[in-house]
Amino acid sequence: MKLPVYLYGHPVLRKTAEPLEAGYPDLKQLVDDMFAAMYESEGVGLAAPQIGKSIRLVVIDADPVAESFPECAGRKFALINPEIEILDGDTVSRPEGCLSLPGISENVPRVEHIRLRWLDTDMQAHEEEISGYLARIVQHECDHLEGKVFIDHISAIRRQLIRRKLNDIVTGKVAVDYPVRYAPTARRR
Repeated sequence: MKLPVYLYGHPVLRKTAEPLEAGYPDLKQLVDDMFAAMYESEGVGLAAPQIGKSIRLVVIDADPVAESFPECAGRKFALINPEIEILDGDTVSRPEGCLSLPGISENVPRVEHIRLRWLDTDMQAHEEEISGYLARIVQHECDHLEGKVFIDHISAIRRQLIRRKLNDIVTGKVAVDYPVRYAPTARRR
């Protein structure tokens, strides 16, 4: 099934996602469908709120950026009910984009070292320390589970400078080459 990516302005992107319980119907199929949507959109991560489901589920395949960020090589996983613990308070700013905010990229400060706890699709617990760009991807996707998007981490001045682009997304005035769901208020041209 082709899952559309919900765009900025859709209310589901601002909700705090609910924990995913054991026995969630067709979980493995949902994970497969999310990976397919992520690949079609040419992303490296996708959170369930981005496909309209307010549950604590994230898929990541960071391998496409491994040439620039070796810590991402072979890193493909589904995260159920992920929890992040900050291990290093120093932040590094790097450009980020998001499938839900097409055409926008901003420098976002994030910590470089985290401890991640999560369940896999068999509901088995995992814990791992993660650093570098992979830690950034995980933090970005987990933000979606808290009702946040990457522009929430930029200055008010930067948000003001991209206000028109944000408005174009909210009102449906952006063209995207992957399946999307616009905000309910969008009036597509």
